[in-house]
Amino acid sequence: MNDTPVNADSLTVGVVTPIAPEVCRLLAPNGGPLTGPGTNTYLLGAGHSVVIDPGPAIAEHIDAMLAAVGDALTYIVVTHTHLDHSPAAALLAAETGAQLVGLAPPASERQDQSFVPDLMPVDGEVLRLDDVELRAIHTPGHASNHVCYWSESAQLLFTGDHVMQGSTVVIPPPDGDMQQYLDSLEKIRALAPAAIAPGHGTVIDEPDRAVRRLIRHRLQREARVFDRLQRLGEADLDALLPHAYADIDVRMLPVAAYSMHAHLIKLEADGRVVCREGVWSVSDG
Repeated sequence: MNDTPVNADSLTVGVVTPIAPEVCRLLAPNGGPLTGPGTNTYLLGAGHSVVIDPGPAIAEHIDAMLAAVGDALTYIVVTHTHLDHSPAAALLAAETGAQLVGLAPPASERQDQSFVPDLMPVDGEVLRLDDVELRAIHTPGHASNHVCYWSESAQLLFTGDHVMQGSTVVIPPPDGDMQQYLDSLEKIRALAPAAIAPGHGTVIDEPDRAVRRLIRHRLQREARVFDRLQRLGEADLDALLPHAYADIDVRMLPVAAYSMHAHLIKLEADGRVVCREGVWSVSDG
């Protein structure tokens, strides 16, 4: 889920597109304001033995995945259980017998409760097949159960919604956490991948620049939220939102409200703001 559009250049629904040696992308037909051109499903291995983020439970997309993987599919890996990334997993597993890999969904209607993993990787654990090796990198922030997957041989990092091409990511409390998101960005930056395969949009071939841009954007937005609150004196979320996000399309304000709330929670943890009965103000201390 993102709060600005992503570039749809060279992305075509339903077409298996090579993006790296033994790595292909299959775009799901779920494009929209919150998903950009759609969710990227990745097929790994010479015979497509691994699928990353099978996406929404859309029959057309499931049929396209089944046609691509044949009998080779061994693992179905999900980065997180938001409804545009994992609902097809259980259906694909039922058709192929492949094992589900990822972290269990938090208890929320916004999470895919149909996802019941066979394997729950710990941070740093490596998933190995003959021609695929993926290291799980826990990256909470956008979602508490978010995991990126690192292919050292391909120097490619699959980032789900943690980093997306051309857009920023919504951080929705209480499951989303802004401080964790910033920490996780620094964590993947330290890997120094050659490229990022995002959950939405095209391959990012300047990862360090993209991650630094995201960190800078978040800190600038945090400063703007704090400045606007300071100017208003006190405000609830509805009153603060149009001031803190006056630079975005008004149609995106309901989505931006989640990230603003996450910024305020972080500022409160930092001791810079306080909240009393739903009204926020700058801390006297």
